[in-house]
Amino acid sequence: MSQSLTIQLFTDQADDRPVYIAGNFNDWSPALDRYKLKKNNDFEYEFVFELVDDLPDVIEYKFTRGGWSDAELDHFGNEASERMISKYAVRTKDRVPHWKRNNCYYSDAYRPLINIFDENFEIPQLIKTRRITALLPYDYFNSDKHYPVLYLQDGQNLFDDHAPFGSWGLDKRLAFLSEHNMAEFIVIAIDHAEDQRIAEFTPSIPTSRLGAGEGESYARFLTETLKPYVDTHFRTKPEREYTGIGGSSMGGLISIYAAKLFPETYSRLLLFSPSFWVTPGLPDRFIDEAKTFEGRIYIYGGGDESKFLLGRLETFHTRLEAARLSGRNITSTLSVNLKGKHSEVEWSREFPMAAVWLFGD
Repeated sequence: MSQSLTIQLFTDQADDRPVYIAGNFNDWSPALDRYKLKKNNDFEYEFVFELVDDLPDVIEYKFTRGGWSDAELDHFGNEASERMISKYAVRTKDRVPHWKRNNCYYSDAYRPLINIFDENFEIPQLIKTRRITALLPYDYFNSDKHYPVLYLQDGQNLFDDHAPFGSWGLDKRLAFLSEHNMAEFIVIAIDHAEDQRIAEFTPSIPTSRLGAGEGESYARFLTETLKPYVDTHFRTKPEREYTGIGGSSMGGLISIYAAKLFPETYSRLLLFSPSFWVTPGLPDRFIDEAKTFEGRIYIYGGGDESKFLLGRLETFHTRLEAARLSGRNITSTLSVNLKGKHSEVEWSREFPMAAVWLFGD
């Protein structure tokens, strides 16, 4: 007698759309009637391969709600990875936490309020001006709540769909987090200085490979000028334990440098692919010199970025863990995507995980 294979699917949300299974057994066709799952109730479905003889030995598959524009998502709203199972497994149980709808993973109703509060905010430390944007929770004006704040660098690349180097789609990511009550905070997006970006983001340390930059002045601006303004004009939780800073690439480098200079101000660091190559000694100096820093540090790097990036990040994470074990109030996590490239697309995908780890309850 030929063996059968039963796939049970549990979903976290009731949905009136049918569910289909697609994979290497049906040319990844997303909505064939033959592969429609039986609905047991609003949250449980089932499909049975009555005969497995003609199936691939390893079955690769995903679930859809009738097309790839309505396919399954992971816990953080990203495209779900392909599932794999032996055709001889007899039975398996799968779970889908979220689904796309019309190729969208978020609801417009939860998008943050984008408040460009100054196109030319003065930076007295550098005698310059800059566009500063606050991304406020969607219901900010319907409540009296106070919020944690995350200061993010490279504002041009965070929520503009037409940014030349791509966008994090931060407004969409924040909408997803709000809809599912995963994390709630204000983002302050600081535009970079265009052709002066590298100079501003380079630490003011003579041994930096690009020479001593304007990083100290920029960090002072963030901490001594911008943060007091934000805390005065928005309903924030101004204390260190509710204040984060972060960025990608050089934006990550200047963020850890700011935390080193002002450990009493920041307690949440988001470091995506930080350019430690510019100032190789900075991670050690942060640990050894910022003795009063307390909080969480989220570190991410891709395996397809640069030759030495992951090694530097792993060394930094190891030293942070040693500091924690020695009694320092520091918690860090290192996330690695071995296929990850140095791009806004990768940092967008990573952002929900970082946000929940840094600010989730």
